[in-house]
Amino acid sequence: MYDVAIIGKGPAGISAAINAIARNKSVLMFGRDSKKVMLSPSIHNYPGFVEIKGPELITKLNDHLSSLNITFSSKMVNMVYTMDKYFAIQAETDMFEAKTVILAVGVDFKKSIDGEDKFLGSGVSYCATCDAPLYKGKTVAVVGYNKESIEETRFLSEVCNKVYFVPAINDDFNFNNNVEIVKDMPLRFEGDLSAKKLILKNNEISADGFFVIKDSYPLKTLIPGLDVDGAHVKVNRNMETNIKGLFAAGDVTGKPYQIAKALGEGQVAALSAADYIDNLK
Repeated sequence: MYDVAIIGKGPAGISAAINAIARNKSVLMFGRDSKKVMLSPSIHNYPGFVEIKGPELITKLNDHLSSLNITFSSKMVNMVYTMDKYFAIQAETDMFEAKTVILAVGVDFKKSIDGEDKFLGSGVSYCATCDAPLYKGKTVAVVGYNKESIEETRFLSEVCNKVYFVPAINDDFNFNNNVEIVKDMPLRFEGDLSAKKLILKNNEISADGFFVIKDSYPLKTLIPGLDVDGAHVKVNRNMETNIKGLFAAGDVTGKPYQIAKALGEGQVAALSAADYIDNLK
């Protein structure tokens, strides 16, 4: 049981980790380096640096993290379950427990495929590693938005009889012969009690199961019951959400999408989480 689980390894998550450790709390962090910061050619409004490149700032942040006693996981968080006085966190096939959670996942304005939420858990899955055994010897389809989807497709091709891969990325694909690449735009899922078809702009795919592999998932799917406003989480000045023990910080809480703002919110979220834990005692 960790004191604080932080989902997201951008500036907000890193700031939260630093400050939670300062309050003598155990920390579990999920995520990878922020692409937004990593791809920034030059940052001019970070206090203390007249100009710093994104990769350089990421290196400095990671150097700070490496000096602290933090447990890291690169596994994708699929679901956060609200228990009585703690949270159960499903990360691919593993389960973790924490007294508090800080959501620092950034913001993603990509729309879900129509019917994705409706059929989630009924023919639509976000985790091939978790659910591949359900489709052994069957036909599945993968909609891939990142490079991880390529590896997931390769894995599925070892388990399933037939795999359709619908890429939303450009890359060199080297798959087994039972993988068929379909370059088309996904529009919606169709089915009765479970998803049976993926309707594309110029085609359709019938399969036993469908996998949507992307960097982030709809907030309400990630944490059922979470109060959101579009792509953002609603918080108060203490970075508290509507769920006790759950906090949020950074771009996911809304504009301005600035590193300095994310750092400050990460600090507030960590201190609020520490106070919450202390009050539990």
